[in-house]
Amino acid sequence: MTGASRGIGRAIALRAVREGRCVIGVARSLDSLASVAEDAKGASGAFHARACDVGDGASLAALVEGVHGEFGRLDILVNNAGITRDGLMLRMSDEDWADVLRVNLTSAFVSCRAATRAMMRGKFGRIVNIGSVSGLVGNAGQANYAAAKAGLIGLTKTIAREFASKGITANVVAPGFIETDMTGALGPAIRDAVLPGIPVRRFGQAEEIAAAVSYLCSDEAGFTTGQVLVVDGGMAM
Repeated sequence: MTGASRGIGRAIALRAVREGRCVIGVARSLDSLASVAEDAKGASGAFHARACDVGDGASLAALVEGVHGEFGRLDILVNNAGITRDGLMLRMSDEDWADVLRVNLTSAFVSCRAATRAMMRGKFGRIVNIGSVSGLVGNAGQANYAAAKAGLIGLTKTIAREFASKGITANVVAPGFIETDMTGALGPAIRDAVLPGIPVRRFGQAEEIAAAVSYLCSDEAGFTTGQVLVVDGGMAM
């Protein structure tokens, strides 16, 4: 899984390890994954750290293919890595647009393309792409991010159609406001403005996203594909 070093990605990785899975966690640097590896010790599964800039398509594809070669199979892919370069559209640079699309959308395409080749050999696969409610309803100041997350939904539904007969499912989990480093940086005024729009009147926990991902990766989710599971406290309903 990509973006495994903190926040939602960290929670997903640790839950998977505790469920007995062998997790290959990917982030830009090995140092950023050290605390995840430490917390994973003693779990019934295993955690292996790998460093990769997911914006580098060739390196990412080689990593995914290498996982299959090293471990003999690849059953699950979780694309969680993402960046933001927020700004009003009239002030958004071409570079900020391209950077977000490359990391948040193109990297998912590259990893999915590589992973499905491996998954077809085993006639089984679970792909979960981490989207956002921004990709469903848009968000002022996030033209690049919302476009990438909306594109991720279209990509996932297409993968679901193309690979359903191969035993491979593909779904999106779309979080709302989750308590992470990113939302922790929001000032009190912004949090106070956001909360009235969330029916449950709180931000979500990363572990709640991990629970949704866990279901979609399970054997019980074999009849669930091409879906967007929104975990946002009712904000976008």
